[in-house]
Amino acid sequence: MAKESIFGRISTLVRANINALLDQAEDPQKMIDQLVRDYTNNIADAESAIAETIGNLRLLERDHEEDVQAATDWGNKALAASRKADELRGTGHTADADKFDNLAKIALQRQISSEREAKAAEPQIASQTEIVDKLKDGLNGMKNKLGELKTKRSELLARAKVAEAQTKVQDAIGSINVLDPTSELGRFEDKIRRQEALAQGKAEIAASSLDAQFESLEDLGELTEVEARLAELKSGKPQAAIEAE
Repeated sequence: MAKESIFGRISTLVRANINALLDQAEDPQKMIDQLVRDYTNNIADAESAIAETIGNLRLLERDHEEDVQAATDWGNKALAASRKADELRGTGHTADADKFDNLAKIALQRQISSEREAKAAEPQIASQTEIVDKLKDGLNGMKNKLGELKTKRSELLARAKVAEAQTKVQDAIGSINVLDPTSELGRFEDKIRRQEALAQGKAEIAASSLDAQFESLEDLGELTEVEARLAELKSGKPQAAIEAE
């Protein structure tokens, strides 16, 4: 299984799970806990897939080792048969020598076949080894991300609570803006101002009445003096005498 197919599938699942959780999230803590569980399960799936890939690589390596060992063994058998043939030929047993030379040839053919199989497997082993290394790195990266998520869990929950509190405050402020209690105080203030103006008007009216009373007293004094002078005139006193008094 290729690196891209493993992590591509897991990445798709992670994004789908995260989007679903965010869309239906009501409790931030439950959402984060569920996200941790889902991500943990995805890591377990990745480990299983990677383990299968590693298992396939180890089979290839084992087959390659067997082919290499077989090539070595067939080479040793070919050498032993060739030496035996030389030994028999030296003692005049030509037929037996030819028989062992034929065995040496068969062994050499098997050696060549094993070497070819071993060589053919080497590029595939190299490719699979590179893929396994990348898969391991990717898996370690996922585990590190999970560790970060767990570490930030408290921070994320605290931020979620702060955001919720801020939302409630903003909603409250919006309600105050819609129904402003200070507008009622303004109306009450206008009523007080009208009462103050009315009191001031009454005070001015009262002051005007008092001034009029004093003016009437002054007029009364003037009339009294006139009556006194008229009486003096009637008594026969001369005007000059009256003025001299």
